[in-house]
Amino acid sequence: MRVTFGVKTTPMHVGYADILRVWREADTVQEIEDAWLWDHMLPLAGPKDGPVYEGWTLLSALAAQTSRLRLGLLVTSNRIRQPAVLGKMASTVDVISGGRLVLGIGAGGTHQPAGAGGIAGENPAIAEYAAYGLTLVPPGEGIARLAETLTILRRMWSEDVFDFDGRYYTLAGTRNEPKPVRTPPILVGGWGDRMLRLVAEHADIWNMPGPPHNPVEILAERARALDARCAEIGRDPAGITRSVQMIVDLEDTAGAVETSLELIGAGFTHLVLSLRPPYPHGVAHRLAEEIILPVRARLA
Repeated sequence: MRVTFGVKTTPMHVGYADILRVWREADTVQEIEDAWLWDHMLPLAGPKDGPVYEGWTLLSALAAQTSRLRLGLLVTSNRIRQPAVLGKMASTVDVISGGRLVLGIGAGGTHQPAGAGGIAGENPAIAEYAAYGLTLVPPGEGIARLAETLTILRRMWSEDVFDFDGRYYTLAGTRNEPKPVRTPPILVGGWGDRMLRLVAEHADIWNMPGPPHNPVEILAERARALDARCAEIGRDPAGITRSVQMIVDLEDTAGAVETSLELIGAGFTHLVLSLRPPYPHGVAHRLAEEIILPVRARLA
């Protein structure tokens, strides 16, 4: 079982120069294999008038200034951009990065609260979508729209020209050049039973928010639910990488080591260490030296 680690810089209440500094440093730290942003327009915590950067614009800039890290958003909201527009954006970022994009995506804003099935969380989309003129949809529609988007993305990245006539999206004569350098892996974020069915059908990677938002026991139960959805369609669940985000308290990296080992024990092999600003100098090296290397030593 190969365990990999990434870093996430939440782009709120922080300057561009600080985010760039962390990504450039992480690009030199071999133990960190990928780096991530998010896809929100307003702060989810702290002062409501604080700065937040648009995720895909920022990702493009960071892709041009790094050379090794795989990169993406945890996760893109499917409600913000039309599928074919997102496919074009993703293709462009993949070309800029030399083939390092991972397409992270989720259903986006829906009418019901984000928490479901014991999963902790509030729904930040209500105020955010109202502020940006975006519409919330029922959860079932959000998942159905996402399924159509994933089909469109795959076709944009592989076919010369195509039409698409779905329930929610219609395309005619769609072309997408240049294609990505390589077909980006698709990471889907979500945890409800209907979403896990979509993960089983479409995803290369499945991601969930972990501690402190959700305890390891809930993540393990959702992983078993994904196994069941895979069995229903005859897919080997081993073909889907289990990914989890965990917020790191830099004052308790020993605790992060123990939590990481618990997550790995529950079957998660891709751990994204999420930082909260401000980001101290040398933070990427600290993640490697105080968390990643100790975890690997314990696994050896």
